[in-house]
Amino acid sequence: MAAHTVYKEPAPLMDRENPLESMMSRFNIAADILGLDEATYNVLKAPDKQVIVNIPVTMDDGKIHVFEGYRVIHNTILGPSKGGIRYDKNVHLDEVKALAAWMTWKCAVVDIPYGGAKGGIICDPTTMSPGEIERMTRGYTLALKDVFGPDRDIPAPDMGTGPREMAWLMDEFSKTNGMTSPAVVTGKPLVMGGSLGRTEATGRGVMVSALAALKKLGLKPTEVSAAIQGFGNVGSWAAILLHAQGVKIKGVSDISGAYWNENGINIDDAVAYKNAHNGRLEGFTGATPMDPNDLLTSDVDVLVPAAVEDVITEHNAHDIKAKLIVEGANGPTSASADPIINEKGIMVVPDILANSGGVTVSYFEWVQNKQGFKWSLEMVTERADRIMTDAFEKVYETSQKYKVPMRIAAYVVAIDKVAQTYKFRGGF
Repeated sequence: MAAHTVYKEPAPLMDRENPLESMMSRFNIAADILGLDEATYNVLKAPDKQVIVNIPVTMDDGKIHVFEGYRVIHNTILGPSKGGIRYDKNVHLDEVKALAAWMTWKCAVVDIPYGGAKGGIICDPTTMSPGEIERMTRGYTLALKDVFGPDRDIPAPDMGTGPREMAWLMDEFSKTNGMTSPAVVTGKPLVMGGSLGRTEATGRGVMVSALAALKKLGLKPTEVSAAIQGFGNVGSWAAILLHAQGVKIKGVSDISGAYWNENGINIDDAVAYKNAHNGRLEGFTGATPMDPNDLLTSDVDVLVPAAVEDVITEHNAHDIKAKLIVEGANGPTSASADPIINEKGIMVVPDILANSGGVTVSYFEWVQNKQGFKWSLEMVTERADRIMTDAFEKVYETSQKYKVPMRIAAYVVAIDKVAQTYKFRGGF
């Protein structure tokens, strides 16, 4: 059953006051565990490059509006930098720096040869015409033509952008360089070199992570129940794929509310209903409406928060009954909830690992573009599943070795990989 939503690169919604500090708090714990030397710590703490550009755009009314855009390259020791571009009126430099660093750790955790980057333009795309967005996208690409490149920095979609914007970016970059360069960007339309399997990639990674964790807990997919908070691209695909593995999905929720069926929701029906009703489950008769807050503390074995940040907090963590939390969203668990969840012995597959299926298939898109050869859907899913499973095993082993939760173990794996690469490449 296909969900009719376009894949968007997931990105954490950081604390607006100082997103950089919020990312650094977990980085610091992991750095302490590794005994990271001061020089490497200082290099990894700061981004390699921060670019601010002004983009003059002729608006439909003939007036010129100048948009401010950013591109932050956090690190390129593992390979070219990778990360989305967001169009949003709240974009600011600290946020972009935090997101770029987070991409470095995410790529390192799944052992992909990329560094981290992020970009953004301060704008409100909901109030702009397609022509205005196209001219702004092309202006941004021209301004960053010396930053972007298939072997330098590879953008992708994020909040407010999608395949359409990536097609414009690729076209503008190609014209500027006098050759077609599909590998300069991922998240393109299929006809332009986009990869099969990318739409469901993040939700699929959530499913693979959940199965790997259930195995460690000695639980069979056909004998467990789950609740999925958020029924957008990631949540609905996670639901479809977990359901296909025999997991009984008792509860789901979206912006319109939460829905419960003790005997299990027919996920194909729920997705079909959502697609026919503007992406909303409101009025779905295959389940009973319930208080959305109760979904998180419902009596299920697996909880998948796949909506927004900070939904599991110190206020409700005590009441969570699930044995396993698999984070489809970014930052769904607040730092204050971590100790409570750890004390309760709940296993958490953290966002940095669980939702990295998206960047994995982005990497495959780039590889296919570089090869000039298209992979089958079976090849994409088989290879993505293997990468996700290997990453899970590595993080799990690290959590056992250092006796730390999976969240901290994921940062330890990522930072260790980057730090070791600096050592072998010969310092700074």
